[in-house]
Amino acid sequence: MTTPKLLLLQARRPDDPAKQEERASFAARMQLPIEAIVSHDLLQGPPSLDKVKQYQAVLIGGAGEFDVSKRNLPHFDATQQRLRELVDLGRPMFASCFGFQMLVQALGGAIIPDPDNAEVGAFELTLTPAAQRDELFSVLPPRFMAQLGHKERAAFLPPGAINLAFSDRVAYEAFRIPGKPIWATQFHPELTMEDNLLRFRRYLDIYAKVFTEEEIQEILSRFRPSPETEKLLPRFLELISASH
Repeated sequence: MTTPKLLLLQARRPDDPAKQEERASFAARMQLPIEAIVSHDLLQGPPSLDKVKQYQAVLIGGAGEFDVSKRNLPHFDATQQRLRELVDLGRPMFASCFGFQMLVQALGGAIIPDPDNAEVGAFELTLTPAAQRDELFSVLPPRFMAQLGHKERAAFLPPGAINLAFSDRVAYEAFRIPGKPIWATQFHPELTMEDNLLRFRRYLDIYAKVFTEEEIQEILSRFRPSPETEKLLPRFLELISASH
């Protein structure tokens, strides 16, 4: 079988070590060679539609220092418009963390800063009844651990989007665009516990502006394995390969 090629949209500075680590994490979880995950730098603007069409699917990763509520990503409006176009075209897509937030905002939902309900580390999430019937999310048990790292959240989802998961702190942890191979998660199915802990340490200077030293120590105690979520990206690949 031909190895699929996927386009990873990244909002990270060129010197950010997480840029390559994120690409490697997606490749590892999807059991693909790293060459199969091709990075596109959103700091230079969104990819053209012609470029996107050369790939089997679009992945959207996290962001080191950009916040959707602040709209501080360069070319923010152009990227939002491109995401709307990709959704209209029904291009297969999986968006994680910052990608989830970008998609929520682009499609008519709202992202707000909420450091009091920030989730950094591993948290238990619960599937909605709709998720238990979803061809992707049904691979997960009703309750599962997931890797998170966010201080913003969705106040509400875009019109028509299907809520797939929630936690004790956050009402919207994942959604799907009905009838299209497009899913988004506030959590990181591409990260293991070790990956997420490394990511947290990478951005400790940013988190230090939000959390006290005591809170940072509490966060460090919260990291746990999340083996169930490692099923999601291979299943996504299986679904889009079957329909390609």
